[in-house]
Amino acid sequence: MEKQEMKTGTLYIVATPIGNLEDITLRALRILKEVDCIAAEDTRHTLKLLNYYEITKPLISYHRHNEENKSAILYEKLQKGENIALVSDAGTPGICDPGEVMIQKCIEDHINVVPIPGACAMINALICSGLSTEEFLFLGFLPLHKKLRKEKIEMIQKSNQTIILYEAPHKLKTTLQELAPILEKRKMVLAKEITKIHEEFIRGTAEELLTSIEQIKGEFVLLIEGSQEKEDEKKDLTTISLEEHYQYYHKQGIEKKEIIKKIAKDRKVNKNEIYQYFLTK
Repeated sequence: MEKQEMKTGTLYIVATPIGNLEDITLRALRILKEVDCIAAEDTRHTLKLLNYYEITKPLISYHRHNEENKSAILYEKLQKGENIALVSDAGTPGICDPGEVMIQKCIEDHINVVPIPGACAMINALICSGLSTEEFLFLGFLPLHKKLRKEKIEMIQKSNQTIILYEAPHKLKTTLQELAPILEKRKMVLAKEITKIHEEFIRGTAEELLTSIEQIKGEFVLLIEGSQEKEDEKKDLTTISLEEHYQYYHKQGIEKKEIIKKIAKDRKVNKNEIYQYFLTK
């Protein structure tokens, strides 16, 4: 008699509320009740949700610091035919939250991965922002590495799309201070504590937001209006004087060393030529 191959389980990617516990779908509740276990970013946090809806299931801790090790344990369970729900602390797993490693492993090995849609902070912030929803660019958290951060900020400056960022409360002021001289009058929206009691949408330029926010506590999504400058309308920097060229970048808050590099690149000349020019000034 031929040995029957064991059917693998399914990994459900379950979105959970981002604040208000009522923001969970009927399907999500059913899946959480039916699976064999739940992989949670913070088991204590998820337990509050499960207790609220009177759901009792085994919980497995699955977060950034143990993702590699726990993925192997979850994978073994799936191979045995168990079904698993993957949840993060809030919102949709895999969006700036753990899950990517496990999902990729399952896809590689042809294990079924099923999305259970629901709350997502960036989408809810966007639809209430009043900014364009036609095209948008989600950048997650800005990098801490100086060079990578600078590259992302330059991307924000040039983009014609609405930009969406996540930001931690203790870093929010620094980020706005970095963006203020570069984005000048660009509209911004700070979505605070979405779906919670103190939900608030604060609108204005980076400078205005800095003066508007008093207590920097809670969860924040920062949305930035896309540049209104079309590619074919951008100033031809090679037709202006070197002084004007320098001032163009200086007004954006860029340091002298970087300005010289940019001028040299724009004009396709050696940066030493530009450096020598300004050395004599």
